[in-house]
Amino acid sequence: MTISLVLTFVSHDRPGLVNAISDKVAAAGGNWLESRLARLAGEFAGIALVSVPEQNEAGLISALRSLEDEGMRVTAERSSAIASSPVRLRALALEVIGQDRPGIVRDVTQALRELGANIEEFSSGIESAAFTGETMFRAAARLRLPDGIMAEDVRKCLENLADELMVDITAVEPEPAEPRL
Repeated sequence: MTISLVLTFVSHDRPGLVNAISDKVAAAGGNWLESRLARLAGEFAGIALVSVPEQNEAGLISALRSLEDEGMRVTAERSSAIASSPVRLRALALEVIGQDRPGIVRDVTQALRELGANIEEFSSGIESAAFTGETMFRAAARLRLPDGIMAEDVRKCLENLADELMVDITAVEPEPAEPRL
């Protein structure tokens, strides 16, 4: 039987980090299925979904822990994926830009939570405005909306947070049902 593990890791950035982890997964007979990896402030962090034969789980986790000697922090958790709901939630791509201020991520995510939106992906950063040099906040997210909540509801809710907040929403094509591992 094959099981799914969600790996999280962080380390000071240097060449070979992803290879070090993928080597341990392959050596355990595992398969790297999906990942999100990024460098941020000199650190490299990621989350990956891997499958591995159940009898090799302990060996893989032990091998991953050996990477701590190289300064990498790694965790492995069995996936607790719940079978798909028969209700298909609508997917939206969301972009938000506005003047940066403390608490803006909290306010945006709280507004989304109150609408019942599920955040599947979220990335954010700050940048200088082209003409004024003001510090601007930019975020991109992929959301799933419950029945009864429309894209326009999301736009209005977020634009009500601040006058200077601009929101761009794009509908995302429905995806085929995810395979269950």
